[in-house]
Amino acid sequence: MANLYKSSLQRATFFLTRFQGLEGLHGWISIPFCFIYLTVILENLTILHVIRTDEPMYYFLGMLGLTDLGLCLSTQPTVLGIFWFDAREIGISACFTQLFFIHTLSLVESSVLLSMSIDRYVAICNPLCYSTVLTPVRIVKMRLSSVLRSALLILPLPFLLKRFQYCRSHVLAHAYCLHLEIMKLACSGITVNHIYGLFVVACTVGMDSLLIFLSYSVILRTVLSIASRQEQLQALNTCVSHICAVLLFYIPMIGLSLVHRFGEHLPRIVHLLMSYVYLLVPPLMNPIVYSIKTKQICQCIIKKFQFIKSLRCFWKD
Repeated sequence: MANLYKSSLQRATFFLTRFQGLEGLHGWISIPFCFIYLTVILENLTILHVIRTDEPMYYFLGMLGLTDLGLCLSTQPTVLGIFWFDAREIGISACFTQLFFIHTLSLVESSVLLSMSIDRYVAICNPLCYSTVLTPVRIVKMRLSSVLRSALLILPLPFLLKRFQYCRSHVLAHAYCLHLEIMKLACSGITVNHIYGLFVVACTVGMDSLLIFLSYSVILRTVLSIASRQEQLQALNTCVSHICAVLLFYIPMIGLSLVHRFGEHLPRIVHLLMSYVYLLVPPLMNPIVYSIKTKQICQCIIKKFQFIKSLRCFWKD
């Protein structure tokens, strides 16, 4: 262990965490993870293809699919590298690059969920103004602003971490790099990082979640003012998939944050499992939720598979 610690200082590397005590079963454990990653990629690519070819009006769902796909691909190399090759070592530059993409894409997803709540607000509260308020140009501007906001706010984090000397264990609690986890390994004052990290969370996730809550408060008040109960249910039904996406994103994020800040006494496997839930469950479940609850998307996917099936039958004949 002393040699590992000394070599990590000399080579400026971190060590990712695997399932301790189950090293001999990593090959078997990798099977469900490979299945999840493959499913996430296929699901989101299918959603993006359907939106591009048949349902171009679902701009925000396309943004959500792209973001989920990016989050999946940003963690896939290190997670599967540990299971297949026991590649626990990661250089500081590679670690900070991965950190930048994970946090940036997480903030982009928060922004996309806010944009989708605005979409629902306009569609339900001001349906006659929908086409004039949410024009394609305005939607593109919302896309660019969400990406720029997230990237610019996260960009200082790698530089703030780079100024530290890491004189502790260099062993991270997850199979990928996160700002809060790396920050704990520094052997100097981390007050600036703490303050800036809280500032970023307050300006993005905190503000987005508050605005989502306010938008749904207005939506609920508008829906309850509708006389017909059937119309109320129809209006609320259009929001179910988005509410599920919001819960799938924020609940694991809050859970991981609580485990980081107050769960130091918890077993390491709890930290590891929460990290997998945080970055794998939303990309896995979002396409399923939207495919089930969005009739147009569901019908288009069924048509695509029927078309593929008919082509196979044609070639066989």
